[in-house]
Amino acid sequence: MINTKLISSMEKCFLDEDLSTKFALDRDAILSDERYSFQLGIYDDGPESGTSLTVEIDSPLADCITLYKIESVPVRFPMYRKLNPDFYDNFCRLTPGLYPDIMRPYKDYGVFKILTEELNSLWVEVDPRGAYPAGTYPITIRLRNVANGTLEAENTFTLEILAAKLPPQTMLYTEWFHTDCLSVYYDAPVFSEKYWKIVESFMKNAVRNGINLILTPTFTLALDTDIGGERPTVQLVDVTVTNGEYAFSFDHLERWINLAHACGIENFEIAHFFTQWGAKHAPKVMATVDGEYKRIFGWDTDATGPEYTAFLRQFVTELLQFLRARGIDKNCYFHISDEPGRDCLPEYSAAKDIVRDLLADYVIMDACSSYELYESGALESPIPCVDSAAKFIAHDVPDLRVYYCCVQYVGVSNRFMAMPLDRTRAIGYQFYKFNIAGFLQWGYNFYFTRGSSYAVDPYLNTDGDHMAPAGDCFSVYPGPDGQAIDSIRASAFFDALQDCRAMKLAESLVGREAVMNAIEGDLSEDEKITFVRYPHGPEWMHRTRAKINALIRDNI
Repeated sequence: MINTKLISSMEKCFLDEDLSTKFALDRDAILSDERYSFQLGIYDDGPESGTSLTVEIDSPLADCITLYKIESVPVRFPMYRKLNPDFYDNFCRLTPGLYPDIMRPYKDYGVFKILTEELNSLWVEVDPRGAYPAGTYPITIRLRNVANGTLEAENTFTLEILAAKLPPQTMLYTEWFHTDCLSVYYDAPVFSEKYWKIVESFMKNAVRNGINLILTPTFTLALDTDIGGERPTVQLVDVTVTNGEYAFSFDHLERWINLAHACGIENFEIAHFFTQWGAKHAPKVMATVDGEYKRIFGWDTDATGPEYTAFLRQFVTELLQFLRARGIDKNCYFHISDEPGRDCLPEYSAAKDIVRDLLADYVIMDACSSYELYESGALESPIPCVDSAAKFIAHDVPDLRVYYCCVQYVGVSNRFMAMPLDRTRAIGYQFYKFNIAGFLQWGYNFYFTRGSSYAVDPYLNTDGDHMAPAGDCFSVYPGPDGQAIDSIRASAFFDALQDCRAMKLAESLVGREAVMNAIEGDLSEDEKITFVRYPHGPEWMHRTRAKINALIRDNI
């Protein structure tokens, strides 16, 4: 017998779980251009080995509905071992196994096959794009047995569309985009037409998931590289050296920018000028030197040595001229070195001084959780990790941006596969409360190991070969024909962005105090939202978002 239940998109359905434990949800409300998801949990307790089903959608919204089957992936490294037991709060589970994550389009199957006594979920995504009038719309889902045509289950979800649209996303959001990983995975030579087609697909997917700032490899990224090692060359700026004189060609960068604009991305992060964790060396720079293509800078280059200093100043000067001519220089953001610590202050300051005057009118920002480094004046636009953000917030650092990665797991929101999806989505309320101007995560599609030593198959190796807890390295999968495939974690984070935008709309209608009261009015002082504390569970999040919707509905 097929058992079904309409449930929240913030539930994860592990194969061995009980459907009855999942949070039931059969109605909700959205703004007219908001993307919305819910799930149909499916469990077969019949005597047969499994059942093949077809899915039918009956709804006035049918044209804007996409179905996905949620697939599980192997997770051997869900979280760090042997930690303080308090650190293990608010995880789905902490044991190796199969974890639900991939949003595989149902159209790729044709049928929905389930095995007996395994919990599966059908993910239903509704994207009205502002094309439907305000009103209440039923979405009926019917499951039919492929073998005999029998109707096995019928469920109806009711979705209300409100007569209001989300305001534009003003928060800058970047997940670092690794085209060398795409080149290696798909065996697509860098700058071949196959490469550019794949990059376009992944850029479009990035925009779909709310990314509006893209890491741009003017030179091969000086990130996650073993000391003395190299990542595959992906360098958008061609360098020619003739009789010791440098010349730059921006043709590949021009194509990158045009492609990004066509995909809907307007903002660009220029690749870091120096190596990670200290700014001690130059990034890998390839050049044609008197007719020979070779590396001219890298781990053997002192960051502040005279040769690289002269090169970098000339490069930045000509890059800015190019960007100004394109009219996008103010949409560009610059990096010195990733994750400098307090002990890196002398090296970081010296490296920044090389370009400080050239970039005086631009934002130089780096992931940096040392308030002392910010306070010194070496870094005007820090991006602290979420569990270090409180000090920056307390000191009213302007235009504050935040990030998380593998070591943010105590209390904070994050996107590990072992975490519940409401934990991933909770960050939207934190973004709103603390007026966060931007968010960074390092791995949109990092399919390498620690130090970029070799490539991994993300479908089989979800932790970068023990680099970080599963889910940290990537939020999308490399699908067939160069198409990006989403994860439920990426969907949950996009919902967080939409929540934040809805709160800003409500604020424009009723004021910030009323919105904050809707969010925190029923919380005690000790429960008020911080970056390390927030209510757990999908129930609170649905209830609170309903309050935001009510403020909008009653005041438009």
